[in-house]
Amino acid sequence: MDKKKVAWSFVAVLLAVFSIWAVLSQSGSLSIQDLGETIRTANPLWIILAVLSSLGFIVFEGQAILVILRNVGYKHKHRQGFLYAAGDVYFSAITPSASGGQPASAFFMKKNGIPMSVITAVLVLNLVMYTLGILTVGLVCLIAAPQVFLSFSFLSRFLILLGTAVLIFMAVIFTMMLLHQKMLEKLSIGMVQLFHRLHLIKKPEKWIGKIERKMVEYQECVTQMSGHKRTLVGAYFWNLAQRVSQISVTAFVFLATGGSAKEAWNVWITQGFVAIGSNTVPIPGGMGVTDYLMLDGFRGMMANADAVRLELLSRGLAFYVCVLISGITVGVGYIVYHLRNRRKRK
Repeated sequence: MDKKKVAWSFVAVLLAVFSIWAVLSQSGSLSIQDLGETIRTANPLWIILAVLSSLGFIVFEGQAILVILRNVGYKHKHRQGFLYAAGDVYFSAITPSASGGQPASAFFMKKNGIPMSVITAVLVLNLVMYTLGILTVGLVCLIAAPQVFLSFSFLSRFLILLGTAVLIFMAVIFTMMLLHQKMLEKLSIGMVQLFHRLHLIKKPEKWIGKIERKMVEYQECVTQMSGHKRTLVGAYFWNLAQRVSQISVTAFVFLATGGSAKEAWNVWITQGFVAIGSNTVPIPGGMGVTDYLMLDGFRGMMANADAVRLELLSRGLAFYVCVLISGITVGVGYIVYHLRNRRKRK
């Protein structure tokens, strides 16, 4: 891991500590011991479902990537898909960009012998489907329960609408990268020329020639994928399942801690809007923004202490535990590939 990634990891940890402290400071008499007691007395069935939903955030993304890869002739095992997704989840959580984990996924895919042109096309398509998945969730929430959206404060509603605009913009850009390969080629060549002017690379013509050759492979890969609607639909629904799975963690935690089934639907809708609004600003893992939106939404349905308890427990399971598992997976995966390369050199 380079120094930049280490620095962002440190920043992410500081943000996490500050976010948890800020939420606890608003809880009044709620303590860590109270949270521990809540977990101890929670309904185990709902907790198990919450844990499985948290893991689903990694598993379902891995399946989406595998579906696309199989379409272009690369059949990989489920554990490899899990590793690709874990790399994306972990590094997206510690970098200020929703797509910050893409290079980590690309790293492991490259180690498995997949050409970079194919990797680029696969990851761009997956980003399109990921964005469409979360926009679908937002649309369903707005149609099903507009009153929940209106119950948020003015600032929260602004953040949710801004997050929607950001996601639509991302969907348009990623789609253009798929449909208009020349745009991606010009962008890549422009970056090479810029780095050359900054004296960061030498012999730009060598890099430009390589880009042009790779773009031919990229275009062939995109053409092959676009001709298989079943693959596109499959990737979309796996990404939709990923978003639904993560959002459902909060509803399951709510039910596990004594919440009613009737109110669980509104909790799910609230978390759906939070998922949209968390894309507003480039903060690692949406920390701070997500916590604010969750508390603002939950306080309209329950007492302040209950809202804080639900926020901390569900956020801890859906985000922090998920990121921890992803980080461990990435670490183990990196060690395995490193040892494998050492054996090959010998």
